[in-house]
Amino acid sequence: MPTFSLFLPDESATERLGAALAARLRPRDTVALEGGLGAGKTTLARAILRAATGAPDLVVPSPTFTLVEVYDTPRGAYWHFDLYRLEAPEQVFELGWEEARADGIALVEWPGRLGPLLPADRLTVTLAAEGDGRRVHLAGEARLADV
Repeated sequence: MPTFSLFLPDESATERLGAALAARLRPRDTVALEGGLGAGKTTLARAILRAATGAPDLVVPSPTFTLVEVYDTPRGAYWHFDLYRLEAPEQVFELGWEEARADGIALVEWPGRLGPLLPADRLTVTLAAEGDGRRVHLAGEARLADV
């Protein structure tokens, strides 16, 4: 499984990473966004979605309370999940998980809440604060991890 790390010194670097990932994502891809509170998971998801839709000013709220938001893009539907409030992995089926996995692109915050439902064929992006920026570790699908 390819893995590498990079430092993102500012918001612009995060946006560039989001654009690079959006250019590589295809239907049935899953991106597991890991990191603590405030690590930048939603910021990176927002950058991916803005690049994928071609709308740099797209309003991308955190799906903390709705648990999922769906965005139509030229490459297909992006499903942005925030599973922090999930109490059991099976609850994800009520959110459209099977549809997202069948023909969408899933961006998943708090992917550990999926337990055994977390796909093995995923890109895992782990974010952590480092100095004034953030450190990002990417592991998984080669065509996605090589950004």
